[in-house]
Amino acid sequence: MPTAHRGEVELYYESTGGGPAVLLVMGLGMNATGWWRTVPVLAGAGLRVLAFDNRGVGRSGRPGAPYTTADMADDAIAVLDAADVQRAHIYGISLGGMIAQEIALRHSERVDRLVLGATTPGGPDAVVAPEATLAFFARRADMPAEEAVWASVPYNYAPGTRMDHGDRIAEDIRQRLRFPVESEPYRAQLAAALGHDTHDRVQGITIPTLIVHGQQDVMVDPANGRLLARLIPGARLVEFPRAAHLYPTDDPAVDREVAAFLTATD
Repeated sequence: MPTAHRGEVELYYESTGGGPAVLLVMGLGMNATGWWRTVPVLAGAGLRVLAFDNRGVGRSGRPGAPYTTADMADDAIAVLDAADVQRAHIYGISLGGMIAQEIALRHSERVDRLVLGATTPGGPDAVVAPEATLAFFARRADMPAEEAVWASVPYNYAPGTRMDHGDRIAEDIRQRLRFPVESEPYRAQLAAALGHDTHDRVQGITIPTLIVHGQQDVMVDPANGRLLARLIPGARLVEFPRAAHLYPTDDPAVDREVAAFLTATD
């Protein structure tokens, strides 16, 4: 499968479909397999979908810490270069949404449309996760891989999904355990997320932007999506009442909303 390189970091990526390109940027401790529900929806809408493993996870290289969202944004641009894509839509979720903000700020000439999912600008007005949640994710790095992904379920999925759609969660976890995250890269990615702060810069994002957030998200409070919508000129916010952090599993309508935004001609 194809790889990109930035310095000594090798980055695995996949390309599906044809048409205008969209680059998918995944969140903390996850890799391209986390987009398994989203890729066919976007490709079916006529897009070329690029998904890659961030540094430290999956099939990409594992450089030593520290990691920053700015560094990881430059990694993403290396993927576009390797895929011979000059401009693309960018769609990031959670940590990936933080990286996507940096892509739009550092490489605006490479971005057509921007989707920010379940994410935050950081900074003084952001609502941080409760101490108990932060403590869990610090402990998670030391758990065996299968225990860690199952223990994360209450933080990732809405109560309705956990009650009525356990099969969806099990399908997701099978994908995640194909390439389980290791402790040290996980800690490096977590530190990058906790250090992210674009609060005073996102006003400079002028491309069309869609912000999506689950109203039941306990990892990244929905107030952060509303904050981004206030800060980014012209951004549109769509909240999903039955969804939590991993909203593509909670509510498949989110992927359709994103596809409609990315293929709009206005």
